[in-house]
Amino acid sequence: QVRLVESGGGLVQPGGSLRLSCVASGRTFNEFNEGMMGWFRQAPGKEREFVAGISLSGRFKHYSNSAAGQFTISRDDAANTVYLQMNSLKPEDTAVYYCATKGGEVAYTASSYDYWGQGTQVTVSS
Repeated sequence: QVRLVESGGGLVQPGGSLRLSCVASGRTFNEFNEGMMGWFRQAPGKEREFVAGISLSGRFKHYSNSAAGQFTISRDDAANTVYLQMNSLKPEDTAVYYCATKGGEVAYTASSYDYWGQGTQVTVSS
């Protein structure tokens, strides 16, 4: 069983930055032979969408078109933590942000992921 806990959300003005954290427990990153840690977001009335992901074996990084160049995903194996650095935030980035993990191949759809955190709210507003 894997447990994921996100933190770091909050209220930020347009143009500001936030760093989200996702701490995994129950299994360390090194125990995954394959798989991916992903960040998703869900705005009110919209479907949950992929934002960024990082592979657990090869350290490959993946970004949605909207996140590329604005967000950066990284991981700290010693802390069993994945981060999402979000810069130049816009009101349309307002959403609940979730981290999730899956085994196996890279995937970008929420239904492919096995374990989820509870989410952290990000609100971009002046």
